This record gives sequence, C-alpha cells and structure tokens, in this order.
Amino acid sequence: MTTPAGQQTLEELHNANRDSFFSRTTYVFRRWPLIPFLILGTLILCALFAPLIAPYEPEKDQLRAVLATPAWGEPCEEGQLSNKFESCNTNGVPLGRDEKVYHFLLGADQLGRDLLSRIIYGARLSLSLAAVAIAVGTFFGTLVGLVAGYYGGIIDEVIMRIVDVFNAIPYLLLAIALVFVLGQSFTVVAFVLALGAWAGIARLVRGQTLQVRNFDFIALARVAGASTPRLMLRHLLPAVGNTVVVATTLQVGNTILSESILSFLGAGVPPPTPSWGADISNGREYLGSAWWVAFFPGMAIFLTVLSFNFVGDWLRDRWDPRLRQI
Repeated sequence: MTTPAGQQTLEELHNANRDSFFSRTTYVFRRWPLIPFLILGTLILCALFAPLIAPYEPEKDQLRAVLATPAWGEPCEEGQLSNKFESCNTNGVPLGRDEKVYHFLLGADQLGRDLLSRIIYGARLSLSLAAVAIAVGTFFGTLVGLVAGYYGGIIDEVIMRIVDVFNAIPYLLLAIALVFVLGQSFTVVAFVLALGAWAGIARLVRGQTLQVRNFDFIALARVAGASTPRLMLRHLLPAVGNTVVVATTLQVGNTILSESILSFLGAGVPPPTPSWGADISNGREYLGSAWWVAFFPGMAIFLTVLSFNFVGDWLRDRWDPRLRQI
C-alpha cells in the first residue's frame, strides 16, 4: 500500500515510538545506575529501620525450627521436628503448645533463627563498620597524601616508603592478629578495617596533589600570602575531592567484603551479633542439606559489593572527562 509523500503509515509511527522509548530507557539506565541505587537504598533502609522491618528478633532461637526451609519449601507435618536430616517448611505450623506460628521467608539457620531478620540486622552492622572505617581511613589517607604530594622531596619519599611497607604486609594475617590481641569488639574491627583503607587513598591523593600543586591558582594563592594549611585545605583538597569521593565509594565494597571475611574466620564482631560473614561460616557445614543458610547472606554480600563498585565506576565516569561516555 502506498502513502502520499511526507506521510507515515501507522506501523512506521508505532515502530518509531517503540524505538524512541527503547532509546530513552537505554539512555536512562546507561546514565544512572538505577538498580545499584535501588539495592543500596534498600540496604540503607534496612540498616536504619531494622527493628521495624525485621519480622523477628535476629538472636532469638527456635530449636523446633532448626534449618527450616524457605517459604516455598516442603511443609512440615504437624508436630514434626525440623532437623538437618529432614528440613521442612514450618510456615503456618505451630511449633509447640501455646507458641506462636513462625513464618520464615528465607528459612532458618542451625539454631532456628530467622535468616531474613539476621540479614536485615547484618546490613546495619556492615554499613556501620564500613562507615566508621572509611571515615577514619579516608581522613588519614587524604591527610597523608596531601602532605606527601605538597611537600615532595624527602618527606614524600619517607611517607611513600612507609605506604609500600604497609602494603607488603599480608593484611588478612595482620587483621586477624590485631583482633585476637586487642579483643573482638566493634571498635577493634572498625580500626582494623580502617588500616586496610588508608594506604590506597593516600597514594591516589598524593598522585593528584603532585599534579595540582603546579597549577597557576596554587601559585597565585601562594603569592597572595596563603599559609600552608590554607593552601592544602582551601585549594588542594577541593581540587582532589573528586578523586577522594570516587576512591572512597570503591573502597566501601572492599571494606564490607573484608569485614565479612573476618567474621567468616571468627575474627569479626563476636556472636550472637548478626553478621553476614558469620552466617556464611555457620552454614558451610550444611551446604548439602540446608544451602539457604549460607546462600542468602552470600547473595547480600555479593549484591552490596557489586552495587558500590557500580556506583564508584559511575562517579568516576561522570567526573572524569577522559572517561565520560555519555
């Protein structure tokens, strides 16, 4: 069927609108990491409002619901005792006389504790430790990097050699040794995680400072009589701020992963505090019969670290003109 010149058929208009919608959707997903933002937003909400969101207390055990399967698992028979040899779904089944009915959406662990509640409270622990460790590590690393890059010479040489020596030490062995020497607590674990964050940031800030210190606005500020602290804080720090923010965002995922490894090895925050790494460690003995005990906390770690890495890459691409693709 032919159409007059300058007119489009209905099918062509439909295809054009569909292509336009697809292009706009693709553009939005390329320009903004919506899925990582959604995951991190959910994680932050869980951390802030864990007592309101979690269905049960994370440390409350229910021995008659040991290794209960997730909600879609095979239901238990009334009065059946769930164990690692015969796991079943206790949803809607009274677990004892005068006891409430438990509904385990993601199943229960080896002590009958609700996995969903422990994952929600584990988000609070992971984000709290990461926030404290990153804040301390970023502050110290940025300060060291600014001093090394601004002064240069022997000061830069000494600081960088200290950073090299620190990077040569096996961090995991050092962290485990410090935790067992100083004791297992939130403060000690946060301090240990901060030790693993400052060196990389210091090296990045030092490299940026070496470039920025020769710019004209630094020379003009120096001629105008600006003191060294003012030069570093009012001029150099804003110039390297983008690098610090990107490095910090990328470091958050590594810090959460390090905390999970320490908890898995028994060197994290002591039990019964909910921790993703500790839950994975508890579930490794039941991978054949109760895979959900280790799987869901592992997925929480995977999605969190991946989301922070995506956001860090997005910030780097947006703020660095050399890497900007859109």
